[in-house]
Amino acid sequence: MNWYDFNQLKLKDKIKVLYEEGTFIVAIRYYKYKINLFLFENYYVEVFFNHKLDMIEKIEVMNRNTKRLKFYSDQIKLSI
Repeated sequence: MNWYDFNQLKLKDKIKVLYEEGTFIVAIRYYKYKINLFLFENYYVEVFFNHKLDMIEKIEVMNRNTKRLKFYSDQIKLSI
């Protein structure tokens, strides 16, 4: 599945696909979120979990220009 098709899925379907077929890489804290980074197919996907609401708010394919990249790269080496 390419990243465009993944982005078209409903949130519940993205969750299912990631947790069944994705590979968890690392988690970071970013403002009000715990963000879990997954590798799926050949791209990275971020899962934004809001602790106050106790729910996943959004799942997005990681933008290569995101400012969060430095938080990930402090912990692991990403091949982008």
